[in-house]
Amino acid sequence: MSDRARISFAKPATKPAGTVVVFAGPDVTLGPAARALGVAALVERAAATAGFAGKAMATLDLIAPADTEFDRLVVVGTGKLSDLKEKDWLRLGGTAMGALGKAKAATVILERPDGRKLTADQTADFALGMRLRGYSFDKYKTPKVDNGDLAQPVDITIAVGESGAARSAWTSLSGVADGVLLARDLVNEPANVLGPVEFAGRAGELSKLGVEIEILGEKDLKKLNMAALLGVAQGSVRPPRVVVMRWNGGKAKDQPVCFIGKGVVFDTGGISIKPAAGMEDMKGDMGGAAAVTGLMHALAARKAKTNAIGIIGLVENMPDGNAQRPGDIVTAMDGKTIEIINTDAEGRLVLADLVAYAEDRFKPRFMIDLATLTGAVIIALGHFHAGLFASDDALANALFAAGESTGELVWRLPLGPDYDKLIDSKFADMKNIGGRAAGSITGAQFIKRFVKDTPWAHLDIAGTAMESPQTEINKSWASGWGVRLLDRLVRDGFER
Repeated sequence: MSDRARISFAKPATKPAGTVVVFAGPDVTLGPAARALGVAALVERAAATAGFAGKAMATLDLIAPADTEFDRLVVVGTGKLSDLKEKDWLRLGGTAMGALGKAKAATVILERPDGRKLTADQTADFALGMRLRGYSFDKYKTPKVDNGDLAQPVDITIAVGESGAARSAWTSLSGVADGVLLARDLVNEPANVLGPVEFAGRAGELSKLGVEIEILGEKDLKKLNMAALLGVAQGSVRPPRVVVMRWNGGKAKDQPVCFIGKGVVFDTGGISIKPAAGMEDMKGDMGGAAAVTGLMHALAARKAKTNAIGIIGLVENMPDGNAQRPGDIVTAMDGKTIEIINTDAEGRLVLADLVAYAEDRFKPRFMIDLATLTGAVIIALGHFHAGLFASDDALANALFAAGESTGELVWRLPLGPDYDKLIDSKFADMKNIGGRAAGSITGAQFIKRFVKDTPWAHLDIAGTAMESPQTEINKSWASGWGVRLLDRLVRDGFER
């Protein structure tokens, strides 16, 4: 990957050089530090010519502005200041980063155009937006002689009044940025490079941050009777892995919170094989496992005061002569039997064993699973919300609030006995699909059957984790969706 933004903090300087970024409100109103640079009249004239009015996330670019020592002056619109929400500082950071182009160094005069002070958290959110926008996955591109086709690093000084407080806030939040970028890297990697064993190895590197790592191999999974998960893996020559990541940042007696990720490193659909068109995107069918791994990185890097468990099930779904068939019946870890109707409904089989294992072993305060589970959720919600299903209203409400704060939005969809009947089987306790109708809901109902009394939520992230919308903070195919959402959930409600 390329991580272009190299960020530092300083108090506003009277004579910044190179590329300079300032902010303008409605009617091109500049803040006091920007006005002190003597550029107000210049910006006003250029804005009138370009039709720039300070609209939110709009930019005005002045090359070699007259009567200054700047190489460039970039003006970023804030829009109406009373309308700015917490997540908008993140978006402003991404917008500013996107406007830097090929600059090698830049000074950002970060201030509100009305002169009111930014909080340290707002400044850190702005820096986070710059880091996330500065990401690109160019690992496999061969650079030209002049490196002109690949993104180059830019040294960014964020000039802000309370620079010490901002630096302290960023020290915590920068670990979250690293977690998001790790999740993006994992999803963007091709499947021939990142198989179950290799993914487990990448997760194992979190031990450097103090995360306890346990990797379960095929023999371990057979001893645990995880036949639902193993059934998905049996068509591949690449052996499955389950990784348990433990961050012990709370007190020893504190009940842990638990996050579970689907990690199908490549999904052909198995015997119920997918159409060829677009199948290359199925390298991203491990977006849930990537998000959980990125989250555990974030929690450990910022030394979150909580006990957290991350569990990821890593398999490859292939259609060889040993693959499971439609009509097969498998017995999950908790003893329930499953009739396989469609081998392309494989993620829920992985999660069935993992949620049962997590609840039985760790007795968590809650469980949240993340999975690129169904195409049906994209039909329902597009690429702008993840589908949220929950057995507990308080947990669902906390996730919704975290989504509103971070911009990683969720929308709750129903569960209920009428939907549950759709997965009853003639030959086993249940079948792994319920037909075309309510496909996302029946997928969630299936997982719910393996949860006992622990508060549980399921996030269907098929529309948000990969082939994600291009936004101010993300120009990557993989978004790293879920890391910031769940970090905020923990930060707001589950740290001592």
